[in-house]
Amino acid sequence: PRCICPVQENALQRVLQLPVVSSTCETLQRKYSSTKESHPLMASVCEVYERGVQGAGALAMWGMEPVVRRLEPQCESAVAVANNLACRGLDHLEEKIPALQYPVDK
Repeated sequence: PRCICPVQENALQRVLQLPVVSSTCETLQRKYSSTKESHPLMASVCEVYERGVQGAGALAMWGMEPVVRRLEPQCESAVAVANNLACRGLDHLEEKIPALQYPVDK
């Protein structure tokens, strides 16, 4: 196991790159797109929902920007510590659960 994350390694990216996670995300995306294409009413509901989520995300980012800017120096070290702990946890999970290295269909 790797044990300690290099600075450039990101725990979230590692999780998303696990075959079981990436294949699940791909399957969900295909199902979502297929459902939108097959059902026009569902497509319009999904589009409204997607626009709402995008708007809410943009508003949250705009509202948090001053706080993040002020806390940035403290946040960087806290994020680095949290990322390192998460990477260690991933090392342990990958070691103990080999199935994480396989796509969902396997």
